Amino acid sequence: MFGKSFSILSLMDMGCCSCFGFLRKPQRPLRSIHAPGARLSREFLLPDSLEDVDGSFYNGEATSSFCGVDVELQPQSKGADEILSFRIESGTICREIPVKETRRVTRTEDENGNKMVNEYVRECKIASGSYGKVVLYRSTIDGKRYAIKAFHKSHLLKLRVSPFETAMTDVLREVSIMKMLDHPNIVNLIEVIDDPNTDHFYMVMEYLEGQWVCEGSGPPGGIGENTSRRYLQDIVAGLMYLHAHNIVHGDIKPDNLLVTSSGAVKIGDFSVSQVFEDSNDELRRSPGTPVFTAPECCLAGLTYHGKGADTWALGVTLYCMVLGQYPFLGDTLQDTYDKIINNPFSLPEGIDPQLKNLLEGLLCKDPGQRIRLETVAAHPWVVSEEGPIPQYLCRCKRKKDAD
Repeated sequence: MFGKSFSILSLMDMGCCSCFGFLRKPQRPLRSIHAPGARLSREFLLPDSLEDVDGSFYNGEATSSFCGVDVELQPQSKGADEILSFRIESGTICREIPVKETRRVTRTEDENGNKMVNEYVRECKIASGSYGKVVLYRSTIDGKRYAIKAFHKSHLLKLRVSPFETAMTDVLREVSIMKMLDHPNIVNLIEVIDDPNTDHFYMVMEYLEGQWVCEGSGPPGGIGENTSRRYLQDIVAGLMYLHAHNIVHGDIKPDNLLVTSSGAVKIGDFSVSQVFEDSNDELRRSPGTPVFTAPECCLAGLTYHGKGADTWALGVTLYCMVLGQYPFLGDTLQDTYDKIINNPFSLPEGIDPQLKNLLEGLLCKDPGQRIRLETVAAHPWVVSEEGPIPQYLCRCKRKKDAD
């Protein structure tokens, strides 16, 4: 359809890919998220993935099924790029400083032989993402380090994530959503580099020199209640901000929660996130990680609410942080789904009664009875001695209040 001389940014300008379905993320094995001696040892809950020469993981199959049952794809009425454009025009976007857009790629080397992309000098590979690799670069202009997601556009166009869409859709949507966001507990997108004359595409993001929330010191089996509480406060603040702006993250889990050098937590990886025109967050299928999947998402053919599914994943994350294990884990993928749907929730003896109450509310199998984020923010275990989690007064909310 497109040769090598095209631009992802130009596709967004043209309004292409305007109907984004809720897609299944090409899946990769789970990372171990425990300290030595902890019990999080099963890393086979996702189908085997292939790794291409650039370090991208993908399953290589086009599928429209979930939990082994075919379901109908349900695209939204408006895509992320259209919603972004509308919010910019109406002045209801949070960012005061827009994401920089660069349509030129210069690949060179510095005097030490290190590879360069424009003004960024490559230091080392950080990780492999769903469709590309994440590399640490240092800017020759400001001297700061940045985490850069690198993609090949030809690869994104060839990789199908559904019978009707390619990985290009996921990347376009991730960029559009991150262009809307400005919050202290959300990873910040700095620049998008997309040269129509090359096959290369880059997302330049802030680099956090900390760790994942379940890495580092802590007793075997978890990171402790106090650290978990502090991290949870930041996660809830970021998630409340997303939901207030009708954005569903779709894959809340320790791997996507990064700790800064100062100990703050930021939510990252918006590759399967969705943005909605209004508060109607109804979805048909979940692309997230199986052990963090809400029960209602495992029932093929039924719709569910994305914000409630995010809240369930928050509960699983808290359980992992405190106890160092998953609440529902089977020997196989299907067994894990069966336990999520059918097994009663249980906690070890001696757990703090307030924490028990919070976990039972977050991991309530009935989404209609599940605790809401606003209640979590004021919950006695979360509040402790610091008071309720304040809602962030973002730019668009300030503008609305002023009007």
